[in-house]
Amino acid sequence: MEKRYIEEAYDVVVVGAGHAGCEAALATSRMGQNTILFTVSMDSVALMPCNPNIGGSSKGHLVREIDALGGEMGKNIDKTYIQSKMLNVSKGPAVHSLRAQADKVEYTKQMRLTLQNQPNLTLRQAEVTELLFDVIDNKKVIRGVKTFSGATYYAKAVILCTGTYLKARCIYGDVVNYTGPNGLQAANHLSDSMSEAGIFIRRFKTGTPARLDKNSIDFSKMEEQKGDEHIVPFSFTNTEEDIIRDQISCWLTYTNEETHKIIKENIDRSPLFSGFIKGTGPRYCPSIEDKVMKFPDKNRHQLFIEPEGEFTNEMYMGGMSSSLPEDVQYKMIRTVPGLENVKIVRNAYAIEYDCINAINLNQNLEFKDVSGLFSAGQVNGSSGYEEAAAQGLIAGINAARKLQNKEPIILDRSVAYIGVLVDDLVTKETNEPYRMMTSRAEYRLLLRQDNADLRLTDIGHEIGLIDDVRYEKFCNKRNIINSEIERVNNIMVGANKKIQEFLEAHNSTTLKTAASLAELIRRPELSYEMLAEIDPDRDETILTKDIMEQINIDIKYEGYITRQKQQVEHFKKLENKKIPDDINYDNVSNLRKEARQKLTLIKPSSIGQASRISGVSPADISVLLIYIQSYNS
Repeated sequence: MEKRYIEEAYDVVVVGAGHAGCEAALATSRMGQNTILFTVSMDSVALMPCNPNIGGSSKGHLVREIDALGGEMGKNIDKTYIQSKMLNVSKGPAVHSLRAQADKVEYTKQMRLTLQNQPNLTLRQAEVTELLFDVIDNKKVIRGVKTFSGATYYAKAVILCTGTYLKARCIYGDVVNYTGPNGLQAANHLSDSMSEAGIFIRRFKTGTPARLDKNSIDFSKMEEQKGDEHIVPFSFTNTEEDIIRDQISCWLTYTNEETHKIIKENIDRSPLFSGFIKGTGPRYCPSIEDKVMKFPDKNRHQLFIEPEGEFTNEMYMGGMSSSLPEDVQYKMIRTVPGLENVKIVRNAYAIEYDCINAINLNQNLEFKDVSGLFSAGQVNGSSGYEEAAAQGLIAGINAARKLQNKEPIILDRSVAYIGVLVDDLVTKETNEPYRMMTSRAEYRLLLRQDNADLRLTDIGHEIGLIDDVRYEKFCNKRNIINSEIERVNNIMVGANKKIQEFLEAHNSTTLKTAASLAELIRRPELSYEMLAEIDPDRDETILTKDIMEQINIDIKYEGYITRQKQQVEHFKKLENKKIPDDINYDNVSNLRKEARQKLTLIKPSSIGQASRISGVSPADISVLLIYIQSYNS
């Protein structure tokens, strides 16, 4: 009997429904492209297989940028958080980062509901096993995918968002489960098809801690960690009043010398140290055995005990990722204060998976050698939910714009943390899972989490992901900020009794001559908000918390901001010096061999990008500049 297979056609196929896939599929469908989103399991949609939080240092910046561009992650965590906290508030505003604990089940449920109610979007459970290509003018062009059942789905663009599922295996001790995270089905065939297409595949590794039974924990021996009294939403569409709720506490405890002794005595049983795990792990999220062995002088490490949700007794053990055997996990965990009689609900494990080297991608996240094939998330060699979602949004936007015959959206390093993330991935060879950090951003005073909307909402509106109603509200906010900054710069106050009394009450030096309100705001002990009592012309009806925060920061840090903007202008000059697509670096005399090889491999689009490639020296850049001038003349 003749076999019959399903054949369907879409504009875009998205493979994988993790955080990258969700953002990619929502972006393409909202931009008018008929999209199908594949997942190996409906239970893996927007799954949080590791830490139960969204945001954190630098990652909070990414989430607010995603929201400013019209993405979904910020809205979804605002719906489903159980605790919210602004980190690094004792430091300057450049490193303030929002983090929220999520109800994991509710987070997945709400995102799946959003996907299922999105026009132009089909959510489908099936394993994609094969990429389909045409060859046009000696270049591969994507034309669709095949699934394990033999069904064919034709498409003009395909976005790979496979996360940690490609040939995944979960390991603790000598136990190996050939599954994806949380015991879900792995994707065991697609990476072979990718290799056949000429895509280089490598192995990375990450891990997750044990989950503990709340009823077996003695919280009296731990330090309670409460959420903030005033909540800052992730989404610029929300106010504190929109999302206020009772929060659930987290808890802080520590390892000790006995914990470390048990780990050292059993280190030979760790697959990380025995050589059984071949994949490269994340430098900035190491396992507990890594931390103990690499930092022998440290007699304790922080552990955060965090709820996995509102309606579960499972507690996440942040800071104790491990692949040690089950019996060792019990021994070491029970040395921790408050966990002496703890019961493990799920063992800690390491997960190994296939991924690509992102230097094979252009800055729009499209493969250099396969037209119409895009890639986003952990398959690109990054780690973290937020990094994945940011890439998914950019890949989705650019896939849609390719089909619309529009120029791609490339956010440079001076515009967004997302720009830093993508540029680092496609320009710098990352030999381990990449994690976003504030220190990676050269212009972090300009790229604050509080002003993400001011930096990116214009772009989101131009793309079509920010509607006119939201954009009008944003423009009104921006106008208020600009006009109010101008007003306080021009309003002068004299050394009269009321002003002097106000300054004395706030331990601030009294005036000898007149000063502008802006000059007073720049004093460390004063702020825009505090000056309300000596500023009778202020219109309080138009001032919200976020507007006042923006005015205060812009005035207080004006000198530093101006200096950083000047640095950006220099940076832009190099970014604007484009390198011709058809350049042959073998023809550029005086380039060092290493530089020639790296430039040929990465194919930078600008002198700026070329200057950030490892192995390309300032002398190589000078040679390249001279060559391009003669090339263009």
